[in-house]
Amino acid sequence: MENNFSRLVGERLLTISEIHVATGISRNQLTALYYRRTKGIQFETVKKLCDFLEIPMSELIEYQPEIKGGEK
Repeated sequence: MENNFSRLVGERLLTISEIHVATGISRNQLTALYYRRTKGIQFETVKKLCDFLEIPMSELIEYQPEIKGGEK
């Protein structure tokens, strides 16, 4: 899985504080997500971030399944 949060924040010149105030997501949680220190994320957090950034979930978090045994 690819977490694109830090790229999106940088492209939009946003700060963690701005996102915290607008979404209510804790600064600690946003910082952990920004620096890719988190192993998981709640659906409600994803929803708030996607709504704030006005993007689909697939732009925030990308996932490409692993191909096992060369199967397509």
